[in-house]
Amino acid sequence: MQETDLHDLSDDADYAASQQQGSASIMRSDSGRQSCSSSDSDGAEVVYWKDNVTIHPTQFASERISGRLKLIKQGTSLFMTWIPYKGQNSNARLSEKDRNLYTIRAVPFTEVRSVRRHTPALGWQYIIVVLSSGLAFPPLYFYNGGVKEFLATIKQHVFLVRSAEDANVFLVNDFQNPLQFDKLALVWGKPRQPPLGPEEWVTLLDSEGRVTDPEALRKRIFYGGVEHILRKEVWAFLLGHYAYESTYAEREYLRSVKKSEYETIKNQWQSISPQQAKKFTKFRERKGLIDKDVVRTDRSLSFYDGDDNPNVCLLRDILLTYSFYNFDLGYCQGMSDLLSPILFVMGDESESFWCFVSLMERLGPNFNRDQNGMHTQLFAISKLVELLDSPLHSYFKQHDCLNYFFCFRWVLIQFKREFEYEKTMRLWEVLWTHYLSEHLHLYLCVAILKRQRNKIISEQMDFDTLLKFINELSGHIDLDSVLRDAEALCICAGENGAACIPPGTPPSLPIADNGLLYPQEDDVL
Repeated sequence: MQETDLHDLSDDADYAASQQQGSASIMRSDSGRQSCSSSDSDGAEVVYWKDNVTIHPTQFASERISGRLKLIKQGTSLFMTWIPYKGQNSNARLSEKDRNLYTIRAVPFTEVRSVRRHTPALGWQYIIVVLSSGLAFPPLYFYNGGVKEFLATIKQHVFLVRSAEDANVFLVNDFQNPLQFDKLALVWGKPRQPPLGPEEWVTLLDSEGRVTDPEALRKRIFYGGVEHILRKEVWAFLLGHYAYESTYAEREYLRSVKKSEYETIKNQWQSISPQQAKKFTKFRERKGLIDKDVVRTDRSLSFYDGDDNPNVCLLRDILLTYSFYNFDLGYCQGMSDLLSPILFVMGDESESFWCFVSLMERLGPNFNRDQNGMHTQLFAISKLVELLDSPLHSYFKQHDCLNYFFCFRWVLIQFKREFEYEKTMRLWEVLWTHYLSEHLHLYLCVAILKRQRNKIISEQMDFDTLLKFINELSGHIDLDSVLRDAEALCICAGENGAACIPPGTPPSLPIADNGLLYPQEDDVL
């Protein structure tokens, strides 16, 4: 059963009808712009107006103040105004003071928490706009319809979602601060689904083993992950080792060819004699660093624990082979963290190596000596925080924290040390789908920081305190929550968010279904 889109308003009959018939209320012309109130300035655009929207200042229905409701877009901000008509009160007792009291002048949606829609069986539709402070404007009655058009217009310009508790409450997030972490019962991203299992997996393949709809598969994994029993097969697709259009037979052939190629590369360093090694400084340095790292990588797992563990030896051999396969990059601390779950899942030495190669094609710039790949990603996080959480950005700017080095470990090894092993694997397969963005990990950083914003600011953390605090979050981050937050941030940011990420920011390769089906000549050493 397909999940209902929480953002959709088209399930309302009168909204659907209004889209078919059109509406004179939505004004996108110069004539509409000429009618803007004095609060409008250059660049402002009236994107909605509605006449005869009415407030009842007393309990008597006969006492009313009618006026014009507008939504005005200026830059990336949306404003609401309601200006009463002059000299058109239905009751003479309502004075000019009453009109001024109830006038709504250019309220930005940064200050709006929700819009509640009321559609009584008897009577007129009305809305109540609730501010972030908890205060609310008086009910605005729509005697000529137009509530759905009003909501639909808001939805075009800010992040509007239906409350999970009340279908008539629409929660509003301004673009500049799209996540309000209060206790509203709201699922920001779509709820996580059960992981992809073997029975469902078979239905996604044709009779020869091709993935029939790669986009649907990536979306399915994005929202649910993969059961562990399937990871060995599915990860090879996500990482690009297998092409989605490959058949069972083609993948079997590829495994055979790549196994032979792996043994060829491995034999290069295995054939180095002790005498050669004495004169091969680079080899000795890399081997020594790898030997030190593998004996302290995930040794708490039964897969790697104990003395003379063969899987630790495999970890070492694969890393040494990679340092010869990509000799310019070689080995850097942190690579063992990235390989460990792959070997744990794949089991096979050759398959693990080639999946690791595919991952490093995406994340290799993280380990460049000039650290340009890392600096580019930290810069992108800074720009995304500026876009999506201006108060936090201002705080970091005031406290000389704009280098974002406290996010360094998160980015370098893709949150490997922030979550339990199983959750790390689930996170990685979500990131590898590239479903919403190839840079979802950057939005994940922003989502975690936003959740900690109040504590960071209230405790006036400087850089050193902040670095210690971030490191101590390890093991205390709720994965499902921050994934939903990251999804919402990514959707909210849209093209503006993508513009914050410089071209070439890792990972910057095409998604996995462009993977090689057969080895190319340049791949064979």
